[in-house]
Amino acid sequence: MKSATVFSSFPKVGIRPTIDGRYGGVRESLEGRTMDMAKSAAALISKELRNPDGSPVECVIADTCIGGVAEASAAADKFRRENVGLTLTVTPCWCYGSETMDMDPLHPKAVWGFNGTERPGAVYLAAVLAGHTQKGIPAFGIYGQDVQAATDTSIPEDVSEKILNFVRCGLAVANMKGKAYLSMGGTSMGIAGSMVDYAMWEKYFGMRVEDIDMTEFVGRMNKGQFDQAEYETALAWVKEHCKEGDDYNSEATKRSREQLDAEWETNVKMALIARDLMVGNPKLAEMGLHEQARGHHAIAAGFQGQRQWTDHFPNGDFLEAILNSSFDWNGARAPYIVATENDALNGAGMLMGWLLTNTAQIFADLRTYWSLDAIKTASGVELDHELISDGILHLINSGPAALDGTGQCTDAEGEPAMKSHWDITAEEMKKCLEATTWHPSITEYFPGGGMSTRYKTRGGMPATMIRLNLVDGLGPALQIAEGYTVELPEDVHNSLDQRTNPTWPTTWFSPILTGEGAFTSAYDVMNNWGANHCVMTAGHVGHLYITLASMLRIPVYMHNVEDHRVFRPASWRAFGTADLEGADFRACQTYGPLYGRR
Repeated sequence: MKSATVFSSFPKVGIRPTIDGRYGGVRESLEGRTMDMAKSAAALISKELRNPDGSPVECVIADTCIGGVAEASAAADKFRRENVGLTLTVTPCWCYGSETMDMDPLHPKAVWGFNGTERPGAVYLAAVLAGHTQKGIPAFGIYGQDVQAATDTSIPEDVSEKILNFVRCGLAVANMKGKAYLSMGGTSMGIAGSMVDYAMWEKYFGMRVEDIDMTEFVGRMNKGQFDQAEYETALAWVKEHCKEGDDYNSEATKRSREQLDAEWETNVKMALIARDLMVGNPKLAEMGLHEQARGHHAIAAGFQGQRQWTDHFPNGDFLEAILNSSFDWNGARAPYIVATENDALNGAGMLMGWLLTNTAQIFADLRTYWSLDAIKTASGVELDHELISDGILHLINSGPAALDGTGQCTDAEGEPAMKSHWDITAEEMKKCLEATTWHPSITEYFPGGGMSTRYKTRGGMPATMIRLNLVDGLGPALQIAEGYTVELPEDVHNSLDQRTNPTWPTTWFSPILTGEGAFTSAYDVMNNWGANHCVMTAGHVGHLYITLASMLRIPVYMHNVEDHRVFRPASWRAFGTADLEGADFRACQTYGPLYGRR
């Protein structure tokens, strides 16, 4: 079957051209210019941004310019019919603020006021943003740095960047709303992140939590409740492309070839079943399984695994690794977000990263800080690397990291990258698979068996490490660290990697240091991290995470993003301009979760 999805349609961007409502020469002279501004913004968005399936983002422009409340209401009605999930108001002139503003409290919204001298677009921008602040409906303000002539219909680069970043984040909010997080099992090994918090998902993300017991996997496997033809295709693909590596188990704990083959078969069935549980599968309806065919409308999920499952059955490493990747036996497709150990907080971070970038996400333990001195002691090598300051962080976990994390895809300059599934070539998929080995899991860890992924991420890739934490009395709070992946000399890598579990994938990460606070050193980044897990997103996209967090009213309490890249609603300035981190906390506390107080 072709990859199923939770999306029957994608939210659209509503464009609101507002205008000075005075007839008799004023409005008439501005109609064309104002509508052209809306069309230019829509063209920019549809050209540059894609939905999760690769289709262009669609924009809906109000039927008329909006000069007062009647036209504002007519636009809102149209947007409801057209599945608009966020709005961008544009104007080159003065308009009546409270009469033309978007009053929907749940839609992310921004206002672009044209920087020109002939008409006071900037005056309207300031007035309507003040109205948004006064009414408690946050909005982003977009204002170009340079003055433009009234006849200049181009969109300056700084304005374009803010529009696109706002829309990326607003669409992430809209795409999450109404979907589900599927908790496959319960709490894993006492990990707090896998104690799924229903209220957080409902109030901050507009999603529900669905629960299934892991016995659902046993039942479906025993009853053959999966696409049998696809299973045969997937198993053949696995045998051809998923090469086994060394068995690191002792002679006493090694499992037989017959047992390993059976584990592979179970792993493939588990991957099919997990996907079907998330998004459904019409093939199941053909088998008479109508309820199962619908799935749980889950845009993200988590698999508990340890230990109630893994003590008796093969682990979830294969299902997590392959579902999180941008391809499988059906070819390239959007990743399915699945958090290992049912760490729903990391699942939320992976979901945000995917919706912001349309790329696969890396789930990992933040396992070890290695200082340069410790590296020398362990390897005998005095490391000198242009991307490393005082040390590096070892990101590693028991197999669920997406295969895209090998870094075998390349960007236009030939540098390692993680790309949207529609840009990944067949050759790049092949390289990702060739760079990955699958090892019999360590039996002491996983008595039920299973196969674990091993690879090493290519170095030099810009990356962003994040973690969403849940704080009693505060709610969710986000940490962000931009940096680079690092490729160590092979002898150094082996000296360090062999000291932990050699059957797991490794990413060496060097955070960008600022010399201040939590980013004084790589050690300080590690020491200030709020949990055992993290998400790694390709690219320096910390600014997008900050913007998205502000839309959801989630404060950010640790980041190394330069101030000029931080883009939050205009009302955040009212909570303080000197201490931006404190202002973020105060604003988020005042407004409360996006879906929690309405």
